[in-house]
Amino acid sequence: MTRSMETAVALRSAGHAEEARSLLLQLLAEDQSNAELHYQLAWTHDVLGLEWEAVPYYERSLALGLPPEPRMGALLGLGSTYRTLGEYDQSRKVLEQGIREFPQNKEFAVFLAMTLHNLGEHSEAMKLLLTLLAETTSDEGIASYRKALLFYSDKLEQMWK
Repeated sequence: MTRSMETAVALRSAGHAEEARSLLLQLLAEDQSNAELHYQLAWTHDVLGLEWEAVPYYERSLALGLPPEPRMGALLGLGSTYRTLGEYDQSRKVLEQGIREFPQNKEFAVFLAMTLHNLGEHSEAMKLLLTLLAETTSDEGIASYRKALLFYSDKLEQMWK
């Protein structure tokens, strides 16, 4: 990351996203082929509530090729942004790709669960969330029911008589 890009990221982090956006756009005018720059612009547009404008920057950053950490962030950001725009099928596709590429990053499952809810796939969304909760919680009470949560996670519609 260049010093100017670092300055823009610091500005965004300090709550000066519009200034960060201006600086990043100036940098982009000088270098259209910088994947990290496109990613930072996407993120900044999201922070500003400009989701439609963020999408092409996310897509371009991924197409240009990002190292693993920013790639993970770009996939999550793009998948989440698609969801907020009502592009649920696109969101699902991107978030599932994120899960395949970064299975250790549990945040993808959380965002996918929200997308599945939006798609009306409530049982699958709950299964993801219950499994994630059971596997990652440090709460002793919930952890004591881990086995039950995992068992019922895919049987939410089943009734025993």
